[in-house]
Parts: sequence; structure tokens; C-alpha cells
Amino acid sequence: MSTIALSVLDHASIAEGSTPGQALRDARELAQHAERFGYTRFWLSEHHNMQAIASAATSVSLGFIAEGTSSIRIGSGGIMLPNHSPLVIAEQFGTLESLYPGRIDLGLGRAPGTDPRTMAALRRDHSASSTFPSDVQELQAFFEPAEPGQPVRAVPGEGLRVPLWILGSSLFGAQLGAQLGLPYAFASHFAPDALYEALKAYRAGFRPSAQLEKPYVMAGVNAFVADTDEEARKLFTTMQQAFLGTLRGARGRLRPPVESLDTAWRPGEKERLDHMLRYSFVGSPETVREKLELFVADTGVDELMVSSMIFDQTARLRSFELMAEVAELQRPEQG
Repeated sequence: MSTIALSVLDHASIAEGSTPGQALRDARELAQHAERFGYTRFWLSEHHNMQAIASAATSVSLGFIAEGTSSIRIGSGGIMLPNHSPLVIAEQFGTLESLYPGRIDLGLGRAPGTDPRTMAALRRDHSASSTFPSDVQELQAFFEPAEPGQPVRAVPGEGLRVPLWILGSSLFGAQLGAQLGLPYAFASHFAPDALYEALKAYRAGFRPSAQLEKPYVMAGVNAFVADTDEEARKLFTTMQQAFLGTLRGARGRLRPPVESLDTAWRPGEKERLDHMLRYSFVGSPETVREKLELFVADTGVDELMVSSMIFDQTARLRSFELMAEVAELQRPEQG
């Protein structure tokens, strides 16, 4: 397939028998690996009260990733803005941009990224998502040069114009991204239903802005690539187990792969999971390339953001290496 921009969405997943510190070190190793293989950006997600996710303090984690890399863009996929004040996020990402200039992205979502009890522990109101559009604009304003006599300023932050992205899985985010003239990332890797409708709405309603002249769309996909289809399918069972735990309200740390989940399903679970994970590309490079070409041609997306919950770090690095080969990214220099 022709070259397409390829990026990484990571959760700093904590595997059984591991620790949050090791998960973050593994994430940084993956970012270094992705940088060598020509990936465009490396994003971390914000989730709270999740036993398998070590990137809850997203801005802090991104600093650790950025310090270990030199050229790949680093960002949030995303900061859940209802959990924060726009000023604090402007200061945090202004700090990152000051330390790692020209490499920072700020992806924004309006979901809380957690459950109602944890929202209360975060001291956030359940209605905070209703102010998301105005909060995005307030945050955007903090990155502009300060006006004379401006009473509240983001320092660091003002004048840095950190690129904003709108993240979403519905028409709401697509319409907001289009209205504000911002790039849009759709969470098709776990919420695929509105993908085509959202892409259509975003492109049709897009208004050029100072940040972006024409629509730019990124779609999330899951990818499990190995030397054989059988090996890839086995790697995929780790993610299937994780989502199965979510369906059953029994989240835990990342579990090792198994040969088969045929005896694990309760009625309706496999069908539900297959639907949620519809845009998962699992197999050898040849198998994945064929399916990926169809997806890119069908959606017309500008960039793919790849997520992979793989238990073993060596297998995870290999999967992203093979995925780069599938997308025909620039190979690392030899020597």
C-alpha cells in the first residue's frame, strides 16, 4: 500500500506480574522503537482508577516519554478536559512545549475516562462535559500571545500555540472539530459505530482556521501483527480478555495470551466484542496489508493511530515494526 502517516496510541498497560514503573519504561521503549521506524506521533491516554493503565498522570508521563525520544511527536490521546481546568492544562502542555519545542500535541476528549465514583474523587461535576466546547476555546486562548493587561495568563503556555486535536466517537466531536477548524481523531478502535457518519459530518462542516487549512482525519485501529496469522491471533487474545473483563465489570491487569477463548464466552459476549473491536487488524504482514488497504481506501483517512494491547514487550515491539513495514514507512538506518 502507499505510505500513510502512522502513529501510536498507548495506555502504558500494566501486565500481570509487572508494575506501573515498568509499564511506563516499556511505553518509552515503544516510543523509541516507533521513532526509529518512522511513526509520526506517540500518544498516551488518560484513564483513572484502571488497574491496567499507568498513564493516569498523563502530562507527567508524556514528559518521561519525550525525554527519552528526540523527533517523534508526543501527545495526549487524549486529555479528558472535563477532569481539568483549561488553565492547568495550558500550563502543563505549555511546560512540555517549552521543554520539547515543536513536538507536542494536545488531543482533547469530553468523556471523563472513568466511572462516576472516580469522577467524584477527581472533584469534577458530572455535568462538566456540557461546557466542553467553551473549555476548548478557553484553552486555545491561553496558548495565544497575551493581550495587554490580560488578568490571567498561562506561564508557560502563552504564545506557544500547542496544536489541538478534537477526539471523539460520535457526531458531537466531529461537528466541534469542524467548527473550530481543528484536526479530528475518531476512536474507531473501540467505538466503531459512527465512524463514517462522523467523517462525513467533519469534512462537510469544516471551517479553515489559523491552525488548519483543510480537514485532517485520524482513525484509531487495533493492530496485532506477527510472522504468522496464528501467532497474531494468539497475541490478540490479551486484548480480547481485557475487553471481556470490562464487559463483565471485572477489570484487571493485562493477561497473557491463550491458545483459544472458545470456552470462555458467555452467550452474546463474543458477538458484542467482535463488534466493538471491528477495526482490529490481526495477522501476518500480508494478511494485515490487504485489510488495511481496504480500510484506508474506504475511509480516506489521513493518518492511522495504532493501539495494541500485547502482553509481551518483545512481541509488542515486533508488531509495531511489522506494522511499519505494512504501511511502507521509512526503515531504520543500518549501522
